Amino acid sequence: MDQPALVARQFGGAAADYLASPVHARGADLERLGELARAAPGLVALDLGCGAGHVAYALAEGGADVTAYDLAPEMLAVVAAEATRRGLSLRTRQGPAERLPFADAGFDLVASRYSAHHWADVPAALAEIARVLKPGGRLILIDVVAPEAPLLDTLLQTVEILRDPSHVRDYRVSEWRTLFQEAGFQTPASHAWSLTAGFASWIERMRTPELRTRAILDVFARAPTEARDYFRVRPDGSFDFDVAWLESALGMGAAA
Repeated sequence: MDQPALVARQFGGAAADYLASPVHARGADLERLGELARAAPGLVALDLGCGAGHVAYALAEGGADVTAYDLAPEMLAVVAAEATRRGLSLRTRQGPAERLPFADAGFDLVASRYSAHHWADVPAALAEIARVLKPGGRLILIDVVAPEAPLLDTLLQTVEILRDPSHVRDYRVSEWRTLFQEAGFQTPASHAWSLTAGFASWIERMRTPELRTRAILDVFARAPTEARDYFRVRPDGSFDFDVAWLESALGMGAAA
């Protein structure tokens, strides 16, 4: 099974769970996106890898013209139904991040939240984003990021792929800066914060098999003290992880 099919299978059955998930449904980052839309009347935006659609709702509630785009048709069905329930007008389209079915220079903003760590080919996806953005358009990417220390990076990737076989990589902020620049974007401005993954809900949302669940707990139990301390691993397996907002525009140089 190829990566796009694996992602669609993993998340299609969990669409309703992601709609209700507090980690995905709430956050200052969603409020910030809504404010951004309200400050830019007529904004044409793409929610790339929309999942259950929380970015799309925030932008649409702010007045943006929004297209929600995802691999999983079940996710898009949830988005369409929830948008109707909220009285919001938005479009849905299906496909992978690496092949966007949109004309060149059609969007003022591309936003992606908790999706990029599933992309099979990040450089290809960023090239497509650059293609569909208007001159001066912006990319806002919000995702889990790996610590810069190799030990901590390795532990995070290990538990992520044990939980979810469609996981590819939580990139470091330094890696994202390089990837943005290589795709023709300015060096992204970044802001990071920490969230807590409640172990039970984190596992249940992805329907992780019991064998893999036990393996994750074993990885945490046997991890070096500095790793357990960094991720604030609790007795029940709950832990903290880092998230970053990376924002940039097309063009060379440093972001303002």
